[in-house]
Amino acid sequence: MLYLASRSPRRNELLARLDIPFRALDLDVPEIRGADESPLAYVRRVALDKARAGLARVAAEPDPLVLGSDTEVVLGDRVYGKPADAADAAAMLRSLAGRTHLVITAVALAAPAREEQVVVESEVTFAAMGEDEIAAYVASGEPMGKAGGYAIQGGAERWISRLSGSYSGVMGLPLQQTAALLRGFGVTGKD
Repeated sequence: MLYLASRSPRRNELLARLDIPFRALDLDVPEIRGADESPLAYVRRVALDKARAGLARVAAEPDPLVLGSDTEVVLGDRVYGKPADAADAAAMLRSLAGRTHLVITAVALAAPAREEQVVVESEVTFAAMGEDEIAAYVASGEPMGKAGGYAIQGGAERWISRLSGSYSGVMGLPLQQTAALLRGFGVTGKD
C-alpha cells in the first residue's frame, strides 16, 4: 500500500492525478535547517525524514511504501520556508519580486528494505510587484502556509514571467519524476 507522508492538500491533489490508490498520513516532522546544511541537502533530508517517519508508523502493514516530499524556495543561500505572519510573507514577496529564484522539491520513497530519492530544481522568475499588489496578495491569505509566501497555482501566477522546470514540482510534487520513482518500485496507475 502506498502512503503519502504529508498534510498538504496540494500534494494529496497532485498524487491523486497519478491514479494510484494511497492513504495520507498526518505526521509532524520537524523542518529545521542545520547551520552548515546546504539548501539542497536540507530539502533532501526533510523529504527522507518524512518518508522514514511515515514508514515507522505503518511498518506493521503489508508491503508499505511511503512517499515523503519537501519543497523550498531558495534565493542565493537563503531558504524561504512558510511565512510566520503577514509581514514575513510581504517581506518574502518583496525580495523575490523582479528576480529569479530556485524552487527545490525532493521526493523520497521508503520501503522496509529500500529507499530512493529524486530532486527536481525549477527556476521561477517574478515580474516586478508594487507594494499595493503585495499588500493585496498577502491580505488574500494565500501566501500563508506556502514556501516562499506564494502559490504558483493561485493568485501569484500573474507575476510569474518565466518558469524553467516542473510546474507541479513548484506546487509541491513533480508528477513526472514521482511517477518514474513509483514505477521503479513496481507501482503504476490505472491504464
